[in-house]
Amino acid sequence: MRLSIVFSLMLAGLTVIPALAHATDEAVLEEVVVTAALRPQSLVQVPESVTVLDSQTLKDAGQQHFEDVLGLVPNLNWAAGSSRPRYFQLRGIGETEQYTGAPNPSVGFLIDDIDFSGLGMPATLFDVRQIEVLRGPQGTRYGANALAGLIAIRSNDPGEEPYFSVENTVGNYNTLSAGAVATAPVESMHSAWRLSIQKYHSDGFMDNSYLDRKDTNGRDELSGRFKWHSELSDHATLDFTLLHANLDNGYDAWAINNSRTSLSDKPGKDTQRSTGASLKFNNRWSNDLLLTVTGSAASSDYLQSYDGDWGNARSWQTLMREWGVANAVGGNAWQGFVYDYVYRANHKRDTRSLDVRLASDNAGNAINWLIGAYALNLREHIREVSQGDYRNPYDATYDSSINDTMESRYDATNVALYAQLDGRFASRWNWSAGLRSERRSADYKDNRSHSDFLDSANDYSARMDTSHAEKMWGGQASIGFDVSEAQNMYLAVSRGYKAGGFNLGFAAQAKPNFSQESVLSYEFGTKGTALQGRLYFDAALFYEKRNNMQVLNSRQLVAGDPNSFQIFTDNAGSGFNTGLESSVRFRVTSAFEMGGSLGLLRARTRTYSQDDGTLIESREQAHAPGYTAGVYGLWRMPGGLMTRVDVQAKDHFYFSAAPYTHESKAYSITNIKVGYERTGWDAYLWVSNLFDKNYSVRGFEFGNEPPDFNESLYLQKGDPRQIGVTGSWKF
Repeated sequence: MRLSIVFSLMLAGLTVIPALAHATDEAVLEEVVVTAALRPQSLVQVPESVTVLDSQTLKDAGQQHFEDVLGLVPNLNWAAGSSRPRYFQLRGIGETEQYTGAPNPSVGFLIDDIDFSGLGMPATLFDVRQIEVLRGPQGTRYGANALAGLIAIRSNDPGEEPYFSVENTVGNYNTLSAGAVATAPVESMHSAWRLSIQKYHSDGFMDNSYLDRKDTNGRDELSGRFKWHSELSDHATLDFTLLHANLDNGYDAWAINNSRTSLSDKPGKDTQRSTGASLKFNNRWSNDLLLTVTGSAASSDYLQSYDGDWGNARSWQTLMREWGVANAVGGNAWQGFVYDYVYRANHKRDTRSLDVRLASDNAGNAINWLIGAYALNLREHIREVSQGDYRNPYDATYDSSINDTMESRYDATNVALYAQLDGRFASRWNWSAGLRSERRSADYKDNRSHSDFLDSANDYSARMDTSHAEKMWGGQASIGFDVSEAQNMYLAVSRGYKAGGFNLGFAAQAKPNFSQESVLSYEFGTKGTALQGRLYFDAALFYEKRNNMQVLNSRQLVAGDPNSFQIFTDNAGSGFNTGLESSVRFRVTSAFEMGGSLGLLRARTRTYSQDDGTLIESREQAHAPGYTAGVYGLWRMPGGLMTRVDVQAKDHFYFSAAPYTHESKAYSITNIKVGYERTGWDAYLWVSNLFDKNYSVRGFEFGNEPPDFNESLYLQKGDPRQIGVTGSWKF
């Protein structure tokens, strides 16, 4: 970590001093507008902690996926256990896995107004305009699906002039990608369209020595988007987006010895095929009244499967032979040893949403108002199969041959009404207040069966048919003070909420359901620009009190059956999350920019008692690193040369909730990009994880190694060093 930081600071320091003496008017930073709030606002004026990654930042610091730029956002973390990030934590709050619980996200995730909360895999960066991350409860804006915050991705809009470009990438690990963008106006219809499509492939970063393959954990990703913008009249516009993503990725990310060499004979898959559309209508009356109607629908089919034992017949028989020798067990009994488990779950999720909003829209009004109604329907159908065979001639205690199946259907509808008032008093003070009332009803049904071919006495079937309805409310209030025309301070209080729900399928054996959670957040911050617009800065202190907080617990129900390791949602009383978020950008000259971000976090769960009476002592929450930090230096010379260096660091964190005690290790990684840019083309050489740091992004603690099945820590590694070349041509 020290070497990476020193390297980056040395590069920045070599140019800062002489550059300060040559600042020009061309060094002014561009204004950033936040579109995910209820009203589009300048980033400086939004009274909450927000990070916006614009298109240039995404191009300079990213490569293919949102995963590449997560380190630029303070207090944002993600839990792996998948081929691409699906599950995010903001300020330590968020889901960490996909194997239990009905869809009930803590972090809202939108792509062009289409709801992909809990399904973040389609978040590729190709032709994306900006990514907005709103931290803290979004009780007024988004309600039950944004207890921790909201991530909104906006793609580029159709252009007023014809434009066509292509982009290609070649890199190690057999990385290849090709993409194209086309846009043009349709003057006869007062409209314009934009089409983008990209195909990406990589073998991934694991070797499967048993199958002699390098692509069992690979990535094969296709994304496409069509947008249409129409000026219906002088006062009305219509925007349509059609999105399709097909991610056919492997999932062979685990090895018994925590290396990058797997032994699986049945490597898993992590695929997602999604098609979604959104339609937004804006109509303005009398220059100060705005109607906005946004509708969206999406259908996603995704498959999650893995090799439950992470081995093969040869590897397990070798292990048992060695165990027999070490324990003076004679004979060739090991030849009859069998340990083979596999898990597979097919999901189909459909979402439909409608948001209708009427707002006054005149900066001259003493008070502006906004009222809205929102509805979201989510349906998910799961078919789950867990099969396994364990036969141990040394010890028949756990002998079994199982075939567990589960089929479930889940249907939830959220309906909400919300309102917000914004105003000013005196000349330098402003205020805002909002309230949201939401009702959620959910139905869940499943059929489960367990078959033990070696002992039919263990066979059983079960059925669950339940429903739940609840009312929730949230809101926010803030007061702001304009320190100057370019700087303001604010104090905000907000209340967020998250619905209760069901643990699905076999996880319901541990706990059938859990209750809703609420968060009361207090935030004090300042934002502004200085040095004639060349410097942007923000800082926010926050304290969030979690009530009836939802936590993940886990339990291995059957020794010797790795697929019986169940993760389930429980309620843990109360907790708190407090910390600091800050970022800075400094355009030193028109050729040089530097900046960074810092997130500090302390997130604790207070002492509580589990259903079985186990006392869980107060401890840091899972996946809540004590700090996230990043610094960068960007050189963009008049002749076309550019260089960007990023150093991103993250503190250690617990992989799982108490009583599990294993943690990740703190780490930092350095990324660098060097390029040459001209009017019609550009080319870049990039290196991610320059110093090839070895770090972990997910860990599980359970018994997976016969014959004793002692609990051990298993780790999923972060991406190693990658090197590639990207070029694009514009016509």
